[in-house]
Amino acid sequence: MEQLLQHLVNGLVLGGTYALLGIGLTLIFGLMNVVNFAHGEFYTLGAYAAFAALALGGVDFVVAVLAAIGAGALLGALCERVLLRPLRAESIDTTMLVMIGVWIAMQNGELLVWGGVAKSIPHPFPTAPLVLGPVSIAPLRVFVLVLAAGLIAASYLLIHRTKLGRAMRATFQDRDTAALMGVRISRIHTATFAFGSALAAAAGALLGPVFLAYPSMGDLAALKAFCVVILGGLGNLPGATLGGLLLGIAEELGAGYVSSGYRDAVGFVIIILVLLLRPSGLFAREERIG
Repeated sequence: MEQLLQHLVNGLVLGGTYALLGIGLTLIFGLMNVVNFAHGEFYTLGAYAAFAALALGGVDFVVAVLAAIGAGALLGALCERVLLRPLRAESIDTTMLVMIGVWIAMQNGELLVWGGVAKSIPHPFPTAPLVLGPVSIAPLRVFVLVLAAGLIAASYLLIHRTKLGRAMRATFQDRDTAALMGVRISRIHTATFAFGSALAAAAGALLGPVFLAYPSMGDLAALKAFCVVILGGLGNLPGATLGGLLLGIAEELGAGYVSSGYRDAVGFVIIILVLLLRPSGLFAREERIG
């Protein structure tokens, strides 16, 4: 039982960051009909932005995470305005090819700037774990879990309690009617892509110090994000959150009770089963953002 609790806590830490990735991707895909293959590179951008702010800028750790989120939002907005907006009338295949190009360009740019050697991101937390009964957890992981939960809650508040969120939900449900009611679709697309990219960068800034930062780290993160969307159902924010937590816990249990070498395989086996048995997603309901 003690070992199970430990794995569950570790799974929640991973699952919270997977949920951030999934929420960002399901917003972009569901609202803009863009398959964002570069989503993982914004995750990598967040890790390197946090590293630059901490190791080179000497700022506070929380400020570094916020700077990484800002960098993700800024580059995401730029990507939408420059690359995606001119192609809005094109087929989904065209935008897929463009996003694959963005993925390749960003990854090679990171390799050029930072080199191929993995970098350890400094953090101010002590290495001695916190012991809570039968469970021990590093203070850094506590911070990751708390901040991820806070960002998820903030995402829900933005979607359900703000004018921007109402416009995003209206655009998802009926783009033409939303435009007739005065919603600026172009601005909503820019805000959505920036918001989704910022969440991916936040996940990278949070998990980067837990593991290591390297140029290809976003490849697996992108696969995990697509897995979360498949588990949760398109446009379902609660589903993306639950799907991320489920994937994180499943991977941790697989690593603990089977083998750490099969950590990623466990998650993909679940995805295959979901696609076979419930292709609309485990938590699918009426398709809508919310």
